[in-house]
Amino acid sequence: MPGPTSFAAAARTIPIHPVAADEGASLFEKHRKVYPRSVRGGFARWRWAMVWLTQVVFYGLPWLTWNGRPSVLFDLVDRRFYIFGLVLYPQDFIYLTGLLVLSAFGLFFATAAAGRVWCGYACPQTVYTEIFLWVERRIEGERGKRIRLDAGPWTMDKLRRKGLKHGIWGIIALWTGFTFVGCFTPIHQLWNEAFTLAFGPWEWFWVDFYALATYGNAGFMREQVCKYMCPYARFQSAMFDRDTLLVSYDPARGDPRGKRARGADAKAAGLGDCIDCGLCVQVCPVGIDIRDGLQYECIACAACIDACDGVMDKMAYPRGLIRYATQEGMDRRLSRAQMLRRVARPRVLAYGAALLAIGGLFMASLAHRSTLKVNVVRDRAALARLVGHGDVENLYRLQLMNATEQPRRYRVRVQGIDGARISGDDTAEVAATQARWLTVGVRVPQAAAMAAGPGSHAIHFSVDVADGPPSAAVDEKSTFVIPR
Repeated sequence: MPGPTSFAAAARTIPIHPVAADEGASLFEKHRKVYPRSVRGGFARWRWAMVWLTQVVFYGLPWLTWNGRPSVLFDLVDRRFYIFGLVLYPQDFIYLTGLLVLSAFGLFFATAAAGRVWCGYACPQTVYTEIFLWVERRIEGERGKRIRLDAGPWTMDKLRRKGLKHGIWGIIALWTGFTFVGCFTPIHQLWNEAFTLAFGPWEWFWVDFYALATYGNAGFMREQVCKYMCPYARFQSAMFDRDTLLVSYDPARGDPRGKRARGADAKAAGLGDCIDCGLCVQVCPVGIDIRDGLQYECIACAACIDACDGVMDKMAYPRGLIRYATQEGMDRRLSRAQMLRRVARPRVLAYGAALLAIGGLFMASLAHRSTLKVNVVRDRAALARLVGHGDVENLYRLQLMNATEQPRRYRVRVQGIDGARISGDDTAEVAATQARWLTVGVRVPQAAAMAAGPGSHAIHFSVDVADGPPSAAVDEKSTFVIPR
């Protein structure tokens, strides 16, 4: 058997012929446009139900009002985030972290149980591609007509159809960008400014930016976003196992494939149930052939299931040649009930338990969050000073943040050193959803200061509502300096 040196020697003797530039060689496969065919069926109805649900929520929420302001508003200028009755500050960033963790576990749970169902039914890329495809079909026709239209020469009819399609795409994209920006600038104000061209430059920029992103992703890039740009397509397989529900073709039942007349005896001809019509490929939005097995491009939209079931009905064959199934179920020919029981395996149960626990903690934390936030800053100009009767005074600046939509009067108390008290007014009025800096002095009697001794001593500021319903006080630590 030749050793490494003989392989190296042989390699040196192999002539290498560089490819000339004029030969037109390319390292990348030329992109082929996918022309998905429309399909009807149960899963198609589910997809359109999700399209309606997501878009009613997205387009509708910014227009709803709550306490005289938009129900959902992320005011970056004033750093206030309004979500119905919640008023959040940047200090509440922990809730965004909790929301991201919840979303991650929700995605893990759904993927481990049923593959890329998020991609197939609720992902914004899928939703807007479905909307744009609907417009395209209404104007340019079904799959065959669209292929012929693109391949044919430019005529007035083609120019009219293309212009109308892109015009409607542009309107949808602009409205989407406008709605998104309306979550950060009050949308009623944005609407009025649009007619007077009083938009700020940044509003115009972001409306156009998100409109262009929607127009490009849903109108042109489509499946390329799912196949090449989305990271989820690359790491999804790490969450799959043999008991994950996937869109699957049953080769034991469908092969050998072959065309036949309706009513012909397939078994006598040595054929399986697949009539090789190609409809499962024609309806696929990413252009794959599910009969080739599991592929990372598959977004589990189940369009191929609806198409195949329709063909099976026409041929009077049982449905389910392409269906949601598990690899283990396919190999062992398990019934649907047996497969579903195996889907509820430890990994899925663990993700589900974590999702419920984190969701419960998240909701409990939101329900019991304090509507008052306090920051304490020592006055750096003078650490301590002596006032009348030998008392020691330190000055502090308290930032009081009212996270409610009603004005509040807050009362400040101090404790930690015997005899410590607030000098001057110990209450402050703070407007709704506003913050206010309050300068307070803390005095300690001479005898208590001598008993405590010189140095830095821990104290606590306690702030609660002075003129409203009883509420838990907010405590903040600080230090009190007694000079030598």
